[in-house]
Amino acid sequence: MSEVLLLNANFEPLNLCRMPRALSLVLLGKADVIQGTELVVVTGQTQLPAPSIVKMRYFVRRPINQLRLSRQSVLARDNFTCQYCGSRKDLTIDHVTPRWCGGPHTWENLVACCRKCNLKKGDKTPAQANMCLARVPKRPHFVPFLSLPKYMRAIQRDDWTDYLPVYEEFARSQSAFAC
Repeated sequence: MSEVLLLNANFEPLNLCRMPRALSLVLLGKADVIQGTELVVVTGQTQLPAPSIVKMRYFVRRPINQLRLSRQSVLARDNFTCQYCGSRKDLTIDHVTPRWCGGPHTWENLVACCRKCNLKKGDKTPAQANMCLARVPKRPHFVPFLSLPKYMRAIQRDDWTDYLPVYEEFARSQSAFAC
């Protein structure tokens, strides 16, 4: 099943939902299809274009979320790429300054790291392990209409870009590795 971008009545992104959920919102009259795909969904009474973007007919109030520090959010911020070698396989989270040295559990001290680099670095700082970070870790300047992992998936879809806020730090280009 493909994902559908769900917009609030003011065109603010609410969530990514599955196709059956989006179709049920449309069929119940709670949402309108803004943009469809070339696929057709056949129901018992009608044929509908499979939605790609759906907008709620009424405004959904929700509290302003905080960007949570989680494993998935750190991996998404680092584009699911090891910040030491550039690998995209077997990723873990690494404390740049180890906890035993007083390194905090914060956005500025956590990076995505493959297991091989994590074992090589061990309980040392990158300088002690003679390893370079691709970029300095920092807290994303992100207003979480969508969670960070969902936002990272959503910006890959060209048909959704007009409805998503743009954050330069999540641009598709990757920075080079440098010490």
